[in-house]
Amino acid sequence: MRYCLALDLKDDPQLIAAYDEYHQAVWPEIIDSIKSAGIEKLEIYRVSNRLFMILEAGADFSFEQKAAMDAKNDIVQQWEQTMWEYQQALPIAKPGEKWVLMQKICSI
Repeated sequence: MRYCLALDLKDDPQLIAAYDEYHQAVWPEIIDSIKSAGIEKLEIYRVSNRLFMILEAGADFSFEQKAAMDAKNDIVQQWEQTMWEYQQALPIAKPGEKWVLMQKICSI
C-alpha cells in the first residue's frame, strides 16, 4: 500500500534549513519505530515550505496502530515535539492533526 501525506513547515528559511538537517540524520530510534510499524519505505519531499511524505507499507499497516505505538515511545514523542517546532498544520487539518492524508486523483 502507498500513502501520500502533506504538511507545511513554518515559512522561515532558517527553520526550514534546520528541519532539512534533522532529516539528513534521522535518529535511529525513529527509523526503528517506522520499520516496526510495518512501513517498508518512507520518503519526504519538500517544495518551499510544503512537505510531501510517501509511505509504502504492508497490507496490515494501520495509522491507528502506529499512533498507539508512538504514544508509548518516549523517543518518538521527543522527536515529534522537536519536529513540531518547525512544522505547522495545513489550514484544512483537524485539531491535533499534523500530516494530512492526500487523496489519489490520477494514476496512469
